[in-house]
This record gives sequence, C-alpha cells and structure tokens, in this order.
Amino acid sequence: MKKDLLSVADLGVEDIRLLLSDAIDMKAQGWVSSLSGKTLAIMFQKPSLRTRVSFELAMRQLGGQTVYLSPAEVGLGERESVADVARVLSRYVDAMAVRTFSHQTLEALASYAGVPVINALSDREHPCQALADLLTICEKKGDLNGLTLAFIGDGNNVARSLMLAASLSGVNFRIATPAGYAIDDATFNLAQGNAVGTGARIFCTEDPRQAVTDADIVYTDVWTSMGQEAEAKSRRKAFAKYQVDAKLLSLARDNALFMHPLPAHHGEEVAEGIIDSPASVVFDQAENRLHLQKALLAAMLGGLEIPLAGYR
Repeated sequence: MKKDLLSVADLGVEDIRLLLSDAIDMKAQGWVSSLSGKTLAIMFQKPSLRTRVSFELAMRQLGGQTVYLSPAEVGLGERESVADVARVLSRYVDAMAVRTFSHQTLEALASYAGVPVINALSDREHPCQALADLLTICEKKGDLNGLTLAFIGDGNNVARSLMLAASLSGVNFRIATPAGYAIDDATFNLAQGNAVGTGARIFCTEDPRQAVTDADIVYTDVWTSMGQEAEAKSRRKAFAKYQVDAKLLSLARDNALFMHPLPAHHGEEVAEGIIDSPASVVFDQAENRLHLQKALLAAMLGGLEIPLAGYR
C-alpha cells in the first residue's frame, strides 16, 4: 500500500470514487477539526497561486496547520541533500506537499521520508489538478462514466495526469498534439491498461478537430510550461493551429464544458473571451482544488472514518 501520491497511478478506481464523494461532502460541510494537531509542510521550487493557497486553506479548514518552505530557505538538492531534507522534515511534520521541477526529486524525497509526500506539481504529473478536474466534471455532468474529454495542446504533466484519471473513471480521453509533443508511450500504455477495466477509450491524434468533435469537455493548457521558457518561440510556432477558439469549440456537444488549469495565456492556447464564456468552468476548477485536497489530506492523515483503500 502506498503512503504517497506522486502519480494518479498511485490510486485505484475505488480510491478515486471515494475521494470525489468525500470532496463533495467536505465542500458542503465547510470547516471541521478532523486534522487538529496535524502539520503539512509545503515545499515549492516553482511559483504558485492556486496550489499554495488551496493546500494552506485545506489544512486550516480541517483544523491543521501548514509550514511554507521557499526555494531559498531549503535549497533542495543544493544547500542540503534531498535525503537529508526528507529525513529532517519527517521528524517535524505529518505530510509534505512538494512542487518541484524534477519528478525524480519528488521520488527521492518520498523514498527517504517517513511521512506521506504529495505531488503538488512536477514535470511529470499534476495529480491534484486532474483529480480536482474530475470533481468539477462530476458536479457539472453527474456520472463520469461514458463522457468524452478532449485535450488540445501539449502532452505535458497535466495531460498525463488527466489521461490516467480519465482511464480510471470511465471517461473517454482524446488528445490532439503536434508531432513531437505527444503523450509518452509509458503513460499511454498504463492508461490503456486501466481502460480495459473501466470501459474508457483512449485516443491520440494530431488533428484538434477530430479530438473535439462531439466531446463533452474541451480542455487545454499553456503551450510553454515553467522551465521551458527558452522553447517559447518554437512552441508557439508548433502549436499555432492548436488554439481553442469559438470555431473549434463549436464542434463539441452543445452543452460542452471548457476547462483550463490556469494560469492561462489569453489569445495564445485559448482565444480571447473563451474563459469568460458560458461554457467555461475554469474558476470552478480552481475552487475545487481546495475541496479535493481536503479530501485527500483527510484520507492520508486519518481525518476520515473510512480512509481510502490505499491509505489504510
């Protein structure tokens, strides 16, 4: 049984179902004291708005507390070794939420830590975002099973986590990427394996129109992620035909949702005005980071009477 959440693959079908159910309950419930006396270390190498605020408020609303550790204070792997940081923090706190450039750093931390480590974003995955996205879709559409989500853009960390989350929840996942920017084979094969049990269909293409046609959800993300700034010019050229605009969105179902994890580059990956359109649930996604992470922290730190199977 895994103590950490480094990837959506660390969860099973039932884990995700319970997380979403608990998040819905906690959203309605508000502030409680189930994690009184518990402390979460928030250790970030990258800037953050939603992730930091949502994790801090999640712990406070559950009665716990947080300690924020900036890059300058820790110097992870530079000022102090990853192994030493993990072992020291394990003596102080009950869990760590870590936002790092390298997924390998996250894995190393988890291997030395004696407390749960949560991936708050790495270059490999963004599991908390994908799970909050499922919560948003569930709220807006009801049953997830059989819905179709079309992801347009880069096969990045958000896309990987979404593909895995969709495959575990019965959501058909289509992704349209330019040549050279597709989802890696390992993630695709893992998702295909999950889909055998849930009935989800996983489809990759280079044609955005093919991906979006009759989709229930249309999703995009920035073309250039943090740490890829030197590639910005070449990426804008490669992704020029992958902007989600009104014309592309019109190919989806009439009641299709538009999603984006933020921050967004208005006029680049998403046309001006789309985020403010009736189809957009972008700010619902942002809010639901808080509620999903409350459910996750409660499950991992003993704040639920019936914890997730993977954390018993």
